[in-house]
Amino acid sequence: MTHEPSKKFEELLNLMVERNLEAMLAMIHDDAVVIDPHYPIERMVGKTAITKGLTWGLETLVKPGFKVRQFYESENGGMVEVDTHHVLKGGMEVKFDQAFAFEICDDQFIRIQAFVPYRQPGIGGWIPRVTGFFWRLLGRA
Repeated sequence: MTHEPSKKFEELLNLMVERNLEAMLAMIHDDAVVIDPHYPIERMVGKTAITKGLTWGLETLVKPGFKVRQFYESENGGMVEVDTHHVLKGGMEVKFDQAFAFEICDDQFIRIQAFVPYRQPGIGGWIPRVTGFFWRLLGRA
């Protein structure tokens, strides 16, 4: 395995595409935290919870897909922007942008957090939606 954070994260994405759960888990620290709003439990803490989440994720995806746009890297982690293109069970395709922040400790991922371009739920998401509607209505958008 490489010690360059960007190469290490790219390796993790490739293992997801290959659906190699065992190899993915070997790259993740026992005490890691993975935060991703696409999973049933958004904040997975520890190897057991992460294993459960990734197993579910791979069961729902026929073909995972990621295209790396760019990396921002530090000595022990970084940020990566990706174009995501998954094929779900039943043949439905989903395409969206996302970014991941990640941290490495003892040559394993200790933290991974996904950021997606969706508005927040609840009132925090409705305020900009309603404002945007009125801006378009009034020709200000």
